[in-house]
Amino acid sequence: MREIAAQTLLPVNVTLAVVLVVLLLAAATVAAVFRLSPDGSRGRAREMAVAGVRATVQLGAVSLVIGWVVHHTAALFGFLLLMFAVATRTAGRRITPNGTWWWAAVPIAAPVVPVVAALTLAGLVPVRGIAMIPVTGILIGGALTATVLGGRRALDELRTRTGEFEAGLAIGLLARDARLEVIRPAASDALLPGLDQTRTVGLVTLPGAFVGMLLGGASPVQAGAVQLFVLIALMAVQALAVALTVELVAYGKLHRDPPPDAPGTPGAAAPGRAADA
Repeated sequence: MREIAAQTLLPVNVTLAVVLVVLLLAAATVAAVFRLSPDGSRGRAREMAVAGVRATVQLGAVSLVIGWVVHHTAALFGFLLLMFAVATRTAGRRITPNGTWWWAAVPIAAPVVPVVAALTLAGLVPVRGIAMIPVTGILIGGALTATVLGGRRALDELRTRTGEFEAGLAIGLLARDARLEVIRPAASDALLPGLDQTRTVGLVTLPGAFVGMLLGGASPVQAGAVQLFVLIALMAVQALAVALTVELVAYGKLHRDPPPDAPGTPGAAAPGRAADA
């Protein structure tokens, strides 16, 4: 069965390496030529090139150690904690450059931990074995994406709609409520990628979990059941991640420089209302 599955996969040879290099160069070149960066520079092209190299190194390292990790419980949980730490750092730094980035740990951990714990207690995902890593990784990745999109949209909206925030304070709204009126509609767009993926599954795309199960020898019904679980779990995780991110921004925990308590900034509480934030 493994030989049959292996025959259906991409061959790991020089041709594959050349194709990957060409695709990475093409992606970086397009980003550079069309200046697909927020500031109109070629910075995003460099980020794409570095990301491709990092992915190669990281996947190579994981491929070497994962076989050992899944058979040692302590190493398994250590690996999961590493995944969580990297996700928190990545999401936090995408949202803000200041020291409040670590608050991104909350919307990533809060939805993922109870879902994984429930699956483990129900016996659907064993503590030992290969299943724990991909399931947890998929959920952490979904929470990371939702947190980044929700946080960036919320803070961008708060910056560009300063007048509306101040108008809310002027009519007596608490700082949190004034921020929510501005950021919540925009931040909710962070749910669209997961929602569209679930709505179009099987019609537009065949996601990785489904294809992986089929290549591993599972029946189409089993593969479909696993993929359905992944999609539904992702929607639950991402919904809570966005909700928590919005609340963190509304309370001024996640912000960009200058600090949210600095007078005259979109993230600032009105005089005498610092306790409300």
